[in-house]
Amino acid sequence: MKSVLITGAAGFLGSHLCDRFIAEGFRVIGMDNLITGNLKNLEHLFSHKNFEFYHHDVSKFVHVSGELDYILHFASPASPIDYLKIPIQTLKVGAMGTHNLLGLAKAKNARILVASTSEVYGDPQVHPQTEAYWGHVNPVGPRGVYDEAKRYMEAITMAYHTFHGLETRIIRIFNTYGPRMRLNDGRVLPAFIGQALRGEDLTVFGDGSQTRSFCYVDDLVEGIYRLLMSDYASPVNIGNPNEITIADFAEEIIKLTGTSQKVIYKPLPTDDPMQRQPDITKAREILGWEPKVDRAEGLKITYDYFKSLPEEDLYRKDHNNFEEYIKR
Repeated sequence: MKSVLITGAAGFLGSHLCDRFIAEGFRVIGMDNLITGNLKNLEHLFSHKNFEFYHHDVSKFVHVSGELDYILHFASPASPIDYLKIPIQTLKVGAMGTHNLLGLAKAKNARILVASTSEVYGDPQVHPQTEAYWGHVNPVGPRGVYDEAKRYMEAITMAYHTFHGLETRIIRIFNTYGPRMRLNDGRVLPAFIGQALRGEDLTVFGDGSQTRSFCYVDDLVEGIYRLLMSDYASPVNIGNPNEITIADFAEEIIKLTGTSQKVIYKPLPTDDPMQRQPDITKAREILGWEPKVDRAEGLKITYDYFKSLPEEDLYRKDHNNFEEYIKR
């Protein structure tokens, strides 16, 4: 039986990856420090004979006993609310955490896939964004802690590949959505749905002309799996190229939820990217991958998930104790 370590396992993407690899017949080791993850995302796996969980911060030395075939590094805060509250920890998990896991991969002779992001492109001057574009990033701006952590992650991963001959894969993830997102994590889709469910007006930052491209989580997981099993070591964009303005997206959410709220506008945050659209030519050609779930279908599934949550979740500002974590 092949074994895989998945960091960030209790998070949105990590938990779906655990499900996929269990379904594929792997022994799955989940690891998470639970600062942004939630064990509820994994509780259905706790009784499974091929799943085990470690409560651990990968910024510290990582040890896993026995053989290990694959590592998927998905541990990181992933929304502006998170990485603005814990900026140093965000940098550490991208830098020290990645270094620790690359060392583990080398020791175990395991293949490692690291989760990079479209944020490495910053506020892009090239549209759509191809993997050949080097980006337009402000390293000392408020978003720099996340953007530069991921850019460093890519650099050290490629260094281990070229210097040590380690089998590495780099995925650049564009906006993804689906069940198990945190309702109040600050990202646009859960923010809009949460506001609609609470009867609040939907908040658009800027004039709403900025664009995003939303990929349903099942499609993303399929792309991740195919990339891991491929022989391609350079970065690959995985996302849905179907682009939409935030203003139009707000109207879609209002229509989906059947609410009567209006859209209100607030100033655009510093360094917020104006365009996000992946060029997925590489994914199509190398992996034979492209998204299958259209936005209307994916949004309906996601909305039904959020509606099923306990009412107190709608009003919870933050279910993570950042202050306690920072003291550690």
